[in-house]
Amino acid sequence: MCIIDGMAPKTCTVSVTDASGSRHSVEVLAESLYEAAALGLKLLRDADWVDTLGPMTRLQLQVRAPTVMHEVTIQQLQRWLDGAPISPHEAVRKAKLKSILR
Repeated sequence: MCIIDGMAPKTCTVSVTDASGSRHSVEVLAESLYEAAALGLKLLRDADWVDTLGPMTRLQLQVRAPTVMHEVTIQQLQRWLDGAPISPHEAVRKAKLKSILR
């Protein structure tokens, strides 16, 4: 798991460019890169103006203070969620994120 500066939650901007070329962004508060990706994906999927997002759609993640930019595909996020947790804490976190994305 990629931790963002320890375990302190950070404000992250999650962005996606849809098939029509429109860019959409949401802000989330997360403790890890994949948590930010999952929370952002949930908000983006819930937005009526975002086209269908496929498994190879790239999510761009910008972490604030200091600003750091990351990019993962939805497929990478899904693989991480489906992977074996390395601790009980990560198992709980993955289960929470999976339930959010359902």
